[in-house]
Amino acid sequence: MLLKNLNPSQKEAVLHTEGPLIIFAGAGTGKTRVITQRVAYLLSKGIKPYNILAVTFTNKAAGEMKKRVEELAPSTGGGDVRISTFHAFCTYILSVEAGNFGLSPDFLIYDMGEQAKVIKECLKELNLDEKKYKPSWVVNRISRAKDDLNLPLDVEAKAIADGDFYQQMIAKIYRLYQEKLERYGALDFGDLIMQTVLKLQDHKEILAKYQDKFKYIMVDEYQDTNHSQYLLTKMLAEKHHNICVVGDDDQSIYSWRGADINNILEFEKDYPACKTVKLEENYRSTPKILSMAWSVIKNNNERVDKKLWTKNDNTGEINVFQNMNENDEALRTVDMILINKSNHNHNLSDFAIFYRTNAQSRALEDALRRSGIPYAIVGSLKFYERAEIKDIMAYLKLIHNPNDNVSFKRIVNIPKRGIGKTSMDKLEEFANDKKISLFEAIKFIDTTLITKSSLTGLNNFRNLVQKFINLKSAKTVKDIVEMVINETEYLKELELSDNPEAKSKAENIQELVSAIEDFQRRSPDQTLSGYLSQIALVSDIDSWENASDKVTLMTLHLAKGLEFKNVFIVGLEEGLFPIGESAYDQTELQEERRLMYVGMTRAKENLYMSWASERTVFGKTKWNVPSRFLLEAGFTEQLSTRSAQNNISSNFNYKKDFSQEPQYRQKNSFIELDEPPKIADNTPYSIGTMVMHPTFGNGKIIEKSGSGDDLKLVVLFGNGQWKKLIAKFANLTII
Repeated sequence: MLLKNLNPSQKEAVLHTEGPLIIFAGAGTGKTRVITQRVAYLLSKGIKPYNILAVTFTNKAAGEMKKRVEELAPSTGGGDVRISTFHAFCTYILSVEAGNFGLSPDFLIYDMGEQAKVIKECLKELNLDEKKYKPSWVVNRISRAKDDLNLPLDVEAKAIADGDFYQQMIAKIYRLYQEKLERYGALDFGDLIMQTVLKLQDHKEILAKYQDKFKYIMVDEYQDTNHSQYLLTKMLAEKHHNICVVGDDDQSIYSWRGADINNILEFEKDYPACKTVKLEENYRSTPKILSMAWSVIKNNNERVDKKLWTKNDNTGEINVFQNMNENDEALRTVDMILINKSNHNHNLSDFAIFYRTNAQSRALEDALRRSGIPYAIVGSLKFYERAEIKDIMAYLKLIHNPNDNVSFKRIVNIPKRGIGKTSMDKLEEFANDKKISLFEAIKFIDTTLITKSSLTGLNNFRNLVQKFINLKSAKTVKDIVEMVINETEYLKELELSDNPEAKSKAENIQELVSAIEDFQRRSPDQTLSGYLSQIALVSDIDSWENASDKVTLMTLHLAKGLEFKNVFIVGLEEGLFPIGESAYDQTELQEERRLMYVGMTRAKENLYMSWASERTVFGKTKWNVPSRFLLEAGFTEQLSTRSAQNNISSNFNYKKDFSQEPQYRQKNSFIELDEPPKIADNTPYSIGTMVMHPTFGNGKIIEKSGSGDDLKLVVLFGNGQWKKLIAKFANLTII
């Protein structure tokens, strides 16, 4: 019965239960079905549920897998199989083994905002300029170091060997940052996996325990694993070798956050005896969409040979639009949504618009609003990032862990308690000298250091939080949050406010209470610790639901794993997609091409792609040429006017004569893109030159204008941001 609805390749993957297995699962080939049915098949063969581990990258994916396994194997313990994200799995290991690993059992998980606040503390103590060492950028550098299992000493040693003073300072910040996290009883996301790996390496007997516990390991989205995740799964599988990895090298798009495509490409080297299965039958898209996507992705040379095919009807449309500018592009997109919705009786939730950068959403949002079309942006301000929610969550975190200085500083004056900035600075200085938390320091500080009114406010705050701490073990999470809301009068203050935003904030607080009720119904771990861990691990996609009838807008990176009947990919121009100077680097270009492939293969029926002849960037209007990805897909003729016709030709001509452009040449009526040459000039800042900025880090010059003191540069930095800089004042170092 379990094998009934599987195609031959899927069945082959499910039946291979012993020894290493790699499944190359192309887009829309039923990957989740294979993973869940393989787990159910293992259970049917008598494997105990607690001997199976399946890890993936989002809570949404893990939740879907868990639900399907429970449905497939209700009588063999499907609900007891550990299926979770990497970070949730490591949180579980660290929580269980906290005593053995020398960790605080009440550790908190800091998000990027909280990490940045700790970095600011470090910069202040080290007398370093925030403009030169931008906190968000330092957080990113530390995160990448942790992905590679590099401790502060490792970073420092490499920086000294390279003679890189700037990186030596990063190592110094990193060291102090780690000391503060330890003092606060907190871990960040990079720590969850790095600390798990390092602690298991140091405690061989504990590693052996988990190797025996998880005899069968499955890793989803293996192409997205970084070095620490790769090493973790390799260590756990070392004893039994029953490891199954599932992924698609053609969808590896996260190198900027540490993912290493070589993990999937070299799996067979790590496990020479492994079995390889390719899933190539697509159940999502039409043949014409798959054919066009193949025409693009086949241009990558770092890939496993495979090609998707489908039995689906060859219906639907593929349309490409040339637009005058970004506003024309947005209007054209709205037109096509309305036409398609009317002609095919689609819901608005059947439409998605993908773009390369968040900045592109502005024109699209304007056009949708003017047309009265409701929309939702994935990756915009999330519920748990709203100020009022973060305030209440800070109370919960401090109740759970009084050493949490970040939460302490957020709420010590919420509501206002008359605690001045000077008194807070004195308290922090006192706590640092004594190596104790701010919460603890209140007990020892006196009016010789801070004002009497501030000390009264601090004591009132400490007594209130201590009261909550004393009651937390006897109360549910909902009880605790309601005590916080009532006794701080947080909600009451909002309800009495004349501020027009107060009503919305009050509703969000009430929604938080409802969310906690839902947590208590669903979660086996109903403790405050369990709740805080769950919330800390929520991602952009986890919090998005396609239930309401709205058009979805998102970056291409967030689109992976989703599908829509109608997909629009906008901004297909050289320099925007592929972005910046990625054309000069084959590794970067191949990842951009994989990103295009991901976007195209989200479409089930209709695929719309567009580019603008002109686009305003940094207040400057640029003339564009179409993305090489459109050329690779085979488009050569023009769609000339914005039209309301039902069936629009998928071909178009380009208005501009590219034969005179050195980077293009005409061949067999196709426009082919050569490798763009670097433009030489007599300044040290040539296009394509690598530079280092004291705040933004390393980047490439992608555009320049003016000369002399008025020389302006556009630099694409490693985090994907573009910055327009005046060369004279930018303090750039050529590297």
